Amino acid sequence: MFIPGIFIAAVTFPGVIVHEFAHQLFCRLCGVAIFEVKYFQMDNPVGYVKHEAVRNPVHQLLISTGPFIINTLLALLIAFPAAIPVFLFDEGTLLDYMLLYLGMSIAMHAFPSTGDATIMWHTIWRGENVPVWLKIITVPITVLIYLGALGSRVWLDLIYGMGVAFGLPILIVKHFA
Repeated sequence: MFIPGIFIAAVTFPGVIVHEFAHQLFCRLCGVAIFEVKYFQMDNPVGYVKHEAVRNPVHQLLISTGPFIINTLLALLIAFPAAIPVFLFDEGTLLDYMLLYLGMSIAMHAFPSTGDATIMWHTIWRGENVPVWLKIITVPITVLIYLGALGSRVWLDLIYGMGVAFGLPILIVKHFA
């Protein structure tokens, strides 16, 4: 079943907002000037952060992968307290289900875009005086981003969102129980 990406983005808009916020946060942490931020719009792209060219390749890696880090951690933090009563005790409240939706929608937008991967790749592989270790770790990260984009055609982003919001809390609780 085909569902347009703009519809998915509208339903899961909190994840888009957090994704763009994560890019913005890492720009600020790395001292990269920001020209424009669009947290959400009903257009393609659904959100973006325009910033100055990044001179430090490590900063570009952080800015490009920031949404994966921030969205994943925030989604887990939001969904964890709601997943326990819902999935372990079958006693979820409306608030619990809303938190699970919020966590899942945020986790669904954790994957960096192919645009993020392309900019990261060009900055690191075409930059001057880039350490070899950074080039080495950029290869699998770039491949994973492109695989994530390809996998989103078969709902990998939804599976990831459910895994972070529903699966991880259950695994954590069962591991420590």
